Amino acid sequence: MSANRLTLIPTEEIRTSARITPRDINVEGLETELHKSIAGEIRFDAGSKALYATDGSNYRQVPIGVVVPKSREDVIQTVAACRKFGAPVLSRGGGTSLAGQCCNVAVVMDWSKYLHDIVELNPLQKYARVRPGTICDTLRDAAKPYMLTWGPDPATHDHCTFGGMLGDNSCGVHAQMAGKAAENVLSMDILLYDGTQMTVGSMNDLELEQEISEGGRAGNIYAQLKNLRARYAHLIRERYPRIPRRVSGYNLDQLLPGEDGRFNIARALVGSESTCVTILEAKVQLIYSYPQRVLLVLGYPSVYEAADHVPKILEHNPIGFEGLDEILINNVQKKGMPQRSDLSVLPEGKGWLVVEFGAASKEEATEQARRAMAALEGSNALSMKLYVEDDEQEKVWDVREAGLGATAFVPGEPLTWEGWEDSAVPPDKVGGYLRDLRKLYDKYEYNSSMYGHFGQGCIHCRVNFDLMSTPGIRKWRAFMEEATDLVTSYGGSISGEHGDGQSKAEFLYKMFGSELIAAFREFKSIWDPDWKMNPGKLVDPYRIDENLRLGANYHPWDPSTHFKFPADHGSFAHAALRCVGVGKCRRENGHGEQDTMCPSYMVTREEMHSTRGRAHLLWE
Repeated sequence: MSANRLTLIPTEEIRTSARITPRDINVEGLETELHKSIAGEIRFDAGSKALYATDGSNYRQVPIGVVVPKSREDVIQTVAACRKFGAPVLSRGGGTSLAGQCCNVAVVMDWSKYLHDIVELNPLQKYARVRPGTICDTLRDAAKPYMLTWGPDPATHDHCTFGGMLGDNSCGVHAQMAGKAAENVLSMDILLYDGTQMTVGSMNDLELEQEISEGGRAGNIYAQLKNLRARYAHLIRERYPRIPRRVSGYNLDQLLPGEDGRFNIARALVGSESTCVTILEAKVQLIYSYPQRVLLVLGYPSVYEAADHVPKILEHNPIGFEGLDEILINNVQKKGMPQRSDLSVLPEGKGWLVVEFGAASKEEATEQARRAMAALEGSNALSMKLYVEDDEQEKVWDVREAGLGATAFVPGEPLTWEGWEDSAVPPDKVGGYLRDLRKLYDKYEYNSSMYGHFGQGCIHCRVNFDLMSTPGIRKWRAFMEEATDLVTSYGGSISGEHGDGQSKAEFLYKMFGSELIAAFREFKSIWDPDWKMNPGKLVDPYRIDENLRLGANYHPWDPSTHFKFPADHGSFAHAALRCVGVGKCRRENGHGEQDTMCPSYMVTREEMHSTRGRAHLLWE
């Protein structure tokens, strides 16, 4: 065996040793050590742990404790204390993850309260340095005067953080022009569980050899990465889907040199979901932000015909390209959401494509849209509508960004959940995939809206899984087996935006094969040989039906109350479920009808003072 090849811990030993309970740790000693070591806030009380026991997913794991660091040094000392007592570690930003990667039996570090500033903004060289707690829109707003932006902008852009975006390899509408988060990272300062600090980024093979020659822990890591690459490069080239939204798995493809001979270790770690390292700071690229934009919205007889036109519209190089279906629009109306007043601006149809064009001037952007309209004349589109005024465009975007909220707790409909919410296929296959996915929903008597980033082949759904009974959970597992088979048969990715976490990682072997799954285990072990970084997520994961927030044994206390909760079948327990964890109440500011939500959080930046935090405490 090569000296630089890692000896792997057997899987069963990992599952036994890495998945600990608080009883396996001297929690009192750990808490005492943290109080001696850091200036930040340390919270091991039941209420604080309850606040961080879940995210936006179907999962719940009560943390060992919560640390709110005030400085970089606090983070380093927190990890040192955890190492001393053998406690796992998990970093958390906005807590909006949808696959269960942001909850674990670990010490959770919440970066969002204090470590949220921009360290450096360099418009001339088009980069910025940010902390994990920096909010997406904080950087976008700061860069806007220079006609620059951070490209990937998830729907949660006004409250999601860079730690979460880099942890999950996030995308959003404008990944259409900018690519995924990984493709916009230049370098990162990282901290390993063993205390090693490194700055990783772009390098060539000569620079790699130089790092190896310097020895030490860092040199050994580079040597092991080189060895891993040599053994798996052919499989990475063969098995990784070549699509815009391959988010599933580790980014081992970023270890392969490009045409310029360079590769980027930081980009290989983006999307690793806190399972390998702790990000201390990131240097990210800024791209040109088109100052003038217009929207072209096309209405079709159904979402399937709309999806069939994706390749044709891509020929016109839009900077944003979304799809909506009739179910989502109907849900906005059924729920009486604020966006219902905006629905009248949509053209006739039962499926829509929302296409954004950008340019230096409004006239140029309009001309791009009109050329696309001319090319589509006589097509299946029932109607086309061009939105030039900014306020009209904002109404359309408000409808699109209402997606998750519009598909949850719809009056008269069964409850819907995450779990199959971001699969991705090649953009030219979206129409066929949607038809086959609908057939699969029908087979299992499920229903879901289908919308999302059609220009990049990523489909968002929220499905009426029964996660509260043994037969329902068994049926959900059977569906997931077929759904993962379906997307991989299209050459797609099980996750196209939200990551694997626990909800999808169990099925990654279908995408990558057993040999690359072994490579994932080795990649994690290179960085985290003790398997203390967010264990049980992404690699050697918990099963999808473990750690469920609900589950077959979910029988909550349902007290008699003065208020009758008619929309919740008279059940206070049902009402307490309504928060879907998306965290919109964690914004620093707002506008329009939502400019006051949530005032207490805006002042304190405390999870417990957000509406989500209160809802989670009620549920607990």
